[in-house]
Amino acid sequence: MDAPTDWNDMAGMEGLDEVSRQVGDAVPAVPPPEWPDPILPGTMRTPAITADLLPAWLGEMAHCVSEATQTPPALAVMCSLSVLATVLQGRFEVEPLRGYTEPLSIWTLGTAPPGARKTAVLNALLSPLLYWEKLLRDRMRVEIAKVNATRAVAKKRIERLLQDAAKAKEVNERTSIREEIEREEAAMPDEIYAPRLFSSDVTGERLQALLVEHGGRMAVLSDEAGIFQIMAGMYNGGAANNDVFLQGHAGSAMRVDRAGRFAHIDKPALSFGLLIQPATLADVASSSKFRNTGLLARFLWAMPVSNVGHRDVRKHNPVPAYVSEEYERQLFQLLDGLPAPAQAPKVLALADAAREAWLDMSAAIELEQGEGGRYESISDWTSKLPGAVARIAALLELSVVGLQCNQVSLNSMNRAIALARLLIPHAQAAFGLLGTDAVEADAMAILKWVRAGGRTEFTRREAQKAQEGRFRSVDRLQKALERLEQQDVLRGFNRHNKGAPPTMVLRVNPKVLS
Repeated sequence: MDAPTDWNDMAGMEGLDEVSRQVGDAVPAVPPPEWPDPILPGTMRTPAITADLLPAWLGEMAHCVSEATQTPPALAVMCSLSVLATVLQGRFEVEPLRGYTEPLSIWTLGTAPPGARKTAVLNALLSPLLYWEKLLRDRMRVEIAKVNATRAVAKKRIERLLQDAAKAKEVNERTSIREEIEREEAAMPDEIYAPRLFSSDVTGERLQALLVEHGGRMAVLSDEAGIFQIMAGMYNGGAANNDVFLQGHAGSAMRVDRAGRFAHIDKPALSFGLLIQPATLADVASSSKFRNTGLLARFLWAMPVSNVGHRDVRKHNPVPAYVSEEYERQLFQLLDGLPAPAQAPKVLALADAAREAWLDMSAAIELEQGEGGRYESISDWTSKLPGAVARIAALLELSVVGLQCNQVSLNSMNRAIALARLLIPHAQAAFGLLGTDAVEADAMAILKWVRAGGRTEFTRREAQKAQEGRFRSVDRLQKALERLEQQDVLRGFNRHNKGAPPTMVLRVNPKVLS
């Protein structure tokens, strides 16, 4: 992973094949006898995300968890990143360019059908965090009890002093009591809490409190999709307020001053690690609040091909003890020093070669985000991808070097970029499934029309006339046809006519109709 790689040199990777031919280019009148299997709209194939993208102990644990649970490695890889972010967020930042920093919070979302052992994956990777919380909770129990008792006595004394002040008739007496109340309040110790790293089910209001209580750092790690219902306003009559979630990802200052609720955090840090069923994404799609606010664009999506129905029930390969023990030891080392008062995070610069690789990737993505670009329909997501890559590279570097890390190496950056290339088709598949990819939705509409009429070929004019309500713009139709051609559903060719210009015809992959 040491050699620098050009983003465009990798364009031929699985799931990212370049398709230079556009609908309308002349091809032989007789198409090749064999058609490849089509990629139907809404069912985009996604490349495998393997554990070797992660370094050393982290990759070995992800691999072994995947083997033990017989699940796609993508689930364990994405969960591992979220666990790493949970441990390190708020204490470090990465600086891709001078004056531009990114926090290390990561939002990952992997999907798998019912019975795919999502819970087993999550439990295996969260186990050290739960153990660490228990150890510190037990260690701090006496101190917490002492502080709580001191605070309770002080509060009761203040209540009595307030009653005395209300009854006092002399100004001097009231002044004396007030000064005593002030001394009691000043002497009252701050409340302390048993350390928490993550929650599985939390409202936005409670999340604000958790961030205040735990140094501005918190994560939501779960194998259920209930958090989306909460973010959609389930407990607020449908009125969603997702500011705390968005601020936690960006690390922007949070100031809440409402009756009975105060939360002041300069740099909140919130990570997500979710494993949910694809069917539940329909609920997400039903709320435009998520896409319009940029919330969905913050997730790194993993939509692996399910292996349910192809698992070996006789195979049993538990995670080796030496692997899980090393995983726990490394996480405990990264947790060293917590809980600690909130302080300015340490900034990690990029090594020169790492910065150049990151800039090459950023430039390549930027060129494809505009009108007609490959990433136009998910430009809200790809615009955040360079920042996510910088975050991932810093997390991977910290996992190798430890807390004494000062800069991000080319090796870690290359790993993060390789992962990003694979994540792009996963995001395209996710947004297509959500119905928020407009081009994908148009392609599905054309495919439905083709199948309904049993059409083996058609012209662009016929497609537009049949669906003129949808395709008032020729450009919009052209983009949908290009998507279908890229996915081997259609193939364009020129039909030559006697004494007239050739006619552009779209031929349908027979496998689509069968």
